[in-house]
Amino acid sequence: MANSRQRKPDDRSNNVERIQGIIKNTEEKLHEAEISMEFADPMQSKMVKEKNERRKQSIEALKEEMKDEMAARKNGEV
Repeated sequence: MANSRQRKPDDRSNNVERIQGIIKNTEEKLHEAEISMEFADPMQSKMVKEKNERRKQSIEALKEEMKDEMAARKNGEV
């Protein structure tokens, strides 16, 4: 019996906006976590700092991805 489900086509038309939303959300979480460190014990504070470093790395990677998507859009690839 053949699989009758069709895969959705790759729709990159809203990737720039989607990535912008993810960046904004991540930046907000980073800021909220920094505020929460004021009330955290040393172990929790260390964990939050480590997580925020990962968030910062993710934000940088997302910004690069967004640049790629913007270039693709400009070049008519999207």
